[in-house]
Amino acid sequence: MIDKNTSDLLAKASLATASPALAKRAIPLVDLTSLSGSETEAEIAALCTRALEHGVAAVCIYPAFLPQARPLLQGSAVRLAAVANFPDGSDDIARAADEAAAAVADGADEVDVVAPVQAIMEGDVGIVGELVEAVRLAAGPQTTLKLILETGILADPDRITAAARAAVMAGVDFLKTSTGKVPVGATPEAAAVMMRVCEEAGLRVGFKASGGIRTADDAARYLHLGDALLGAERISARTFRFGASSLLDDLVRVAAGGASSGTASGY
Repeated sequence: MIDKNTSDLLAKASLATASPALAKRAIPLVDLTSLSGSETEAEIAALCTRALEHGVAAVCIYPAFLPQARPLLQGSAVRLAAVANFPDGSDDIARAADEAAAAVADGADEVDVVAPVQAIMEGDVGIVGELVEAVRLAAGPQTTLKLILETGILADPDRITAAARAAVMAGVDFLKTSTGKVPVGATPEAAAVMMRVCEEAGLRVGFKASGGIRTADDAARYLHLGDALLGAERISARTFRFGASSLLDDLVRVAAGGASSGTASGY
């Protein structure tokens, strides 16, 4: 259940709009993402070039493109992320761990792994901790591990909270809202629930909004929540990310003094 204080905060966040200063603040928090499944090598090269040009937090791609992307980003501050157990969220923990290990071997600094969604829906929250522990062991302690909870499917705030807490206890680094492959991606309501868990954890666990984050105004609403729940002074790429493909274009436009388009599409 969303309490009244959170409801009031969500109402205020819904009114937030982007300014050039906010857009400039958000750009370094972006995980520039390409997960359409139909990418070409030329498109991956262009993605990495854009990431370097604008100084985003990371590039997030399918594991098959890691050998190409790694040398393109080598020596920069832009991190390289790959997905695992994606997008289905299988309960095959061994497969997820193997995918994570292979991604790290191919140069991934970060792994975004999907939680076993159907198992959680059936009441098996414990499997979240099992997955995180197995993937952590396979990927190694230096790899940033983000767990995708697919909150649009989990839906219930108590269920999201239970799954998020299980992940935190197992040693996850980030809680992430969505794969972007289901009808309901990130929502401010789910984000607030997850940020509360991050707050409980003393912000040793970060938050990543993904799935339908398309415009600078969208980013403004999530940053408004982050500032209120986590503290503006504590938000950085180490604690707060946006996973998106089209968001960066809008942020760059607004940072330069333009208006948020409100019409972008993508992850």
